[in-house]
This record gives sequence, structure tokens and C-alpha cells, in this order.
Amino acid sequence: MTTPEIRVQGLRKSFGDNQVLRGIDLEIGQGEVVCVIGPSGSGKSTLLRCVNLLEEPTEGRVFVGGTEITDPDVDIDAARRRIGMVFQQFNLFPHLSVTENLTLPQRRVLGRDKAQAARVAAENLARVGLAEKADAFPSALSGGQQQRVAIARALAMGPEVMLFDEPTSALDPELVGDVLAVMRGLAREGMTMMVVTHEMTFAREVADRVVFMDGGVIVEDGRPEQVIGAPRHARTRHFLSRLLDPAMAEVEEGIADRPGTDRA
Repeated sequence: MTTPEIRVQGLRKSFGDNQVLRGIDLEIGQGEVVCVIGPSGSGKSTLLRCVNLLEEPTEGRVFVGGTEITDPDVDIDAARRRIGMVFQQFNLFPHLSVTENLTLPQRRVLGRDKAQAARVAAENLARVGLAEKADAFPSALSGGQQQRVAIARALAMGPEVMLFDEPTSALDPELVGDVLAVMRGLAREGMTMMVVTHEMTFAREVADRVVFMDGGVIVEDGRPEQVIGAPRHARTRHFLSRLLDPAMAEVEEGIADRPGTDRA
């Protein structure tokens, strides 16, 4: 059996008295796409941030490509170079052009010269369909284009793993499709991807596995057709019914808001 690209063992994370992750065990193989779904506050984004050590786990171990990034003696900067991260917000430098946003981290972190960094930037802008925007500034781009630039910036660092934290949640609905198309392309290329998302169509079509989290634990982990199409657990069924049928969610909320209704 090959070593998993991402391996999480006994992961716990608390913020004060609030225990957000309650013992997560998860493995993601090379080239596998895993979508993590669940209600707000279930620990999805915290799990993702712990994989990149943007949040330090309270307990547990995280391995990326066989390297334990939670080892106190690890070179965390070297380990992070293997991991690309795309956030809800685009985090582009507004005073730099698109190309400069891609070349700056390459030169500072990887030590590439200007010509090499520019070449890699151009290749990855083409990869996300934005070659013609190389000289534009972020303010001249739509939200979807800015997110695609953010993906290109992460790819320009040559990661082995890509982490996506709700990459379309800040976008207008008509801009979501182009970003998801780029992510579909990465999946076809064999990129290992861990994606926190509410985009169920993307999860159904692209994910090798879907992980449903609630209350800081993994409730279900399986093929999309099983977890989304025929969930075993009532918590998963309830979440999906509200997510896939907003009208039903509004009815439930209306009932809960009636005077005298037991909300316990």
C-alpha cells in the first residue's frame, strides 16, 4: 500500500473551552479528490487549516507526503511548499499586477529568478484561462477571475497537494462555474485535492470521496453516490435535505420560530 498523501491521526483542536475537532482520523491518497461537507461550525475549515498548520492542533498528528508537519523539529516552511492553499477571500495584493502577484512568492520563497518566475506565472495563468489578464490589476477583475488568479498563484509554487476552503462562497452565482471548471481540470490532471465546499454538484461529479462532518467529528466518509445519494446517518440526511431543499429549510425555521415551539 502506498503512503497516503495526507494522513491525519487523532486530531483535536480547542479554542479555549470550545472543542472544535474531537479526534479526526483521515487519509487521502495521491491524486484523490476529497470534498468535506457539513454545517457551519462543524470544524471543516479548522481541519483544513490544521493540515497546513495554519492552526496548531491541540492533539494529534498530521502527515503530508510522508512528512509529519506536526513534528516540532520539522522545517515547516519546507513542508508548506508542498501544499497549495486557496481561501474564501482572494488575498491578492491590490497594488501589484496579476503577474506580479504570481511572481513575488516564487521569488521570495522559492528563490526563482525573475525570468523563471515570469515563465511559471504565464504557464499557470494559461492553465486557469487568464493568460490575457497578465498585466491587469485585481481591481479590474471579477471575483471569479480573482479567485482563478489565486489558484494560479498557488499552482505556481509547484504544490503536491491543493487545499480549498470554500473557494466559491464569496462569489456571485454566475461566477462560480469558471472556478469550478478550473478545479475539475486539476482533478483530471491528478492533483491531490481536499475541498471544503457546499457545491454538491461539484462533489457528486468530481470527488472520489465525500466526508461529512458535524460537531467536530467525521460522521460519514464514502463515495459521493453513497454519502450524498444514500446517506446512512440521520445527521447527514438532515443536513442534505436542508442544503438541497432550501424551501424545506425555511419551513423548518418558520416552525421553530413559532411561539411555544420547543427548540431544545
